[in-house]
Amino acid sequence: MAQKLVIVESPAKAKTVKKFLGRGYTVEASMGHVRDLPKSQLGVDPENQFEPKYITIRGKGELLAKLRKAAKGTDKIFLATDPDREGEAISWHLAHVLNIDEDTPCRIVFNEITEQAVKNAIKNPRTINRNLVDAQQARRILDRVVGYKISPLLWRKVRKGLSAGRVQSVATRMICDREKEIQDFKPEEYWTLKGDFLPLSPENHDTTRKNAKNSQSGKEVQVFEASLYGLKDKKLEPRSKEDMDRILADLEKASFRVVKIQKGQRKRKAPPPFTTSTLQQEASRKLGFSTKKTMLLAQQLYEGVDVKGEGSIALVTYIRTDSTRVSSDAQNACRLLIEEKYGRDFIPDKPNVFKGRKNAQDAHEAIRPTYLEWNPDRLKDSLKRDQLRLYRLIYERFLASQMSPAVYDVITIHISAGYYIFRANGSRKAFTGYTAVYMESNDEGSDEKDVNLPLLKEGQELQLKEWKPEQHFTQPPPRYTEASLVRALEENGIGRPSTYAPTISTILSRGYIEREAKSLLPTELGIIVNELMMEYFPNIMDLQFTADMEQKLDAVEEGKIDWRDILNDFYGPFEQYLEHADKSIEKIEVQDEVSDVVCENCGSNMVVKSGRYGKFLACPNFPECRNTKPIVEEVDADCPKCGGSIVVRRSKRGRKFYGCDNYPNCDFVSWDPLVKDKCPDCGSYMTKKSTAAQTKIVCSDKKCGYSRIVNEEKE
Repeated sequence: MAQKLVIVESPAKAKTVKKFLGRGYTVEASMGHVRDLPKSQLGVDPENQFEPKYITIRGKGELLAKLRKAAKGTDKIFLATDPDREGEAISWHLAHVLNIDEDTPCRIVFNEITEQAVKNAIKNPRTINRNLVDAQQARRILDRVVGYKISPLLWRKVRKGLSAGRVQSVATRMICDREKEIQDFKPEEYWTLKGDFLPLSPENHDTTRKNAKNSQSGKEVQVFEASLYGLKDKKLEPRSKEDMDRILADLEKASFRVVKIQKGQRKRKAPPPFTTSTLQQEASRKLGFSTKKTMLLAQQLYEGVDVKGEGSIALVTYIRTDSTRVSSDAQNACRLLIEEKYGRDFIPDKPNVFKGRKNAQDAHEAIRPTYLEWNPDRLKDSLKRDQLRLYRLIYERFLASQMSPAVYDVITIHISAGYYIFRANGSRKAFTGYTAVYMESNDEGSDEKDVNLPLLKEGQELQLKEWKPEQHFTQPPPRYTEASLVRALEENGIGRPSTYAPTISTILSRGYIEREAKSLLPTELGIIVNELMMEYFPNIMDLQFTADMEQKLDAVEEGKIDWRDILNDFYGPFEQYLEHADKSIEKIEVQDEVSDVVCENCGSNMVVKSGRYGKFLACPNFPECRNTKPIVEEVDADCPKCGGSIVVRRSKRGRKFYGCDNYPNCDFVSWDPLVKDKCPDCGSYMTKKSTAAQTKIVCSDKKCGYSRIVNEEKE
């Protein structure tokens, strides 16, 4: 039987695809890219229409020999790399090294790794799409030119090891700009006034139990809260204590009466299925995952994981997409499952269709489960903990996306108090709709809860129980988290789905930004590099310029622009900026932060350095003295084993954990941070467990089960 060869990127994907093909097929993995620009030189000739110089990636020689051997004797080779620009470029490079005519139908693509999708792709091969290849090639060369021309300048003028990048520099600028906004922010005072009110009987102006039963929930509700709105229909915003004192004085002899009751319903539509961006945002908020971790886990779910008794199964569709589009087959299957599990009321009359983002390429479907029958509970024994958590997020979000809206009964009560108007707002979920499956999160926390109000009538008088005036100050914009930075990059058209995670990882590893809790803030080094880039390379640092460049790359993909024209237009002004910067920038000394830790070898105060695994202490007299130490962060809690101090440590994979500083004599460790207090029920030590919605203090003894919710300002 004639043999056919299918080449994919990874062994996991190869294993999954192999399941669907017969004995006449061999499936091999290229392990990603096989050719690239050389690391030791620019690898691009600007004088010759930016002709690139591609070489075999170091370490890939043996792999290519294996692929060439597998290709011999086959009557057909199918290149089945990922269905995007980068995947197309990998196929193009493979065609060159394996001597495949790129104008023959050798390329197959599938958005999901299922038997039907793979076999359909095999039946419908196409030629390599040079427009996709050229768009990826233009991006790669642009980034190479920027990086290899500016980075040596930063080495000479600031510090060795620095780098600049087209997208990473703009992302750093956004974080620096936000930090400056925060520093320049001038808080403004304002006041709010809330009051606790009690319904009075219309007959005798006394408190009544008759009206205490809430019409919506049947729960007993007497005292309720209303907020100052303004003067009649004009909104009032007290700006000082004097304003508030004047209002309170006006209200001293006021009587309170219900003047209007507005009732209605509000519908909350189901959220769309995930795109790459929204998946990264929601995984950050709900699961605490970094963008890098989210994409690593998502890639594993897409390529295939071993399911007990079934072999390798690809559980989700392609994970680099900015589209919310879903196939009609997937929609119909989803609707059948929802009706079977939740009932007819939970599916809308027509399938939900979502409007895509303005600049979305819409080349692929949204991220969704490949097989709805594989619900998360069936996979508990097959997936690792974090794989299962991410899969559950994707599965439930997709299910919710095809469900009916949640419906809320809402009521607004308008209360007159002399010339002033107060408002009380109540709401109750009348129909759960999609929220029976999935609750959206946001940067601040969880979804709203029911707010119950007593049954009142227009004209009914109320009794004031208590005024609650409160002083506030306007707050600066929050620092970016990974989730909010991804959202901002997408909204500004900076980068594409495949670039968000590596961009953030790069500026973190370069030491331009750092994490503080969940927030991202610039380092001193990041601020210095950003200021240099802003002054001497304004076009590269301009958000609109970068967004326009993305649109030009899209136009290359569509065959509307020649990729070399983009590079020619960019390179001329860039060379002038580069020459001016080299002449104008003087050497900048970035001072290391001096610690109070003394080097035991030479007696100098050690300084803080940044390395691959974060910050550490080093002797300033390097290379004469090479002493280094980890930075020890203590926790305000004692070791429950030996009474020593608890310090923060890092595992080999960089995960934070908490251990005793008497190690190795004491081997106590905990993944969760310890608290100083002991359990009031059993005396065991307690730890802090945090989610996006709340933080709990939990007893370490599972048999005890003690826990309490703590009120903390959201990070």
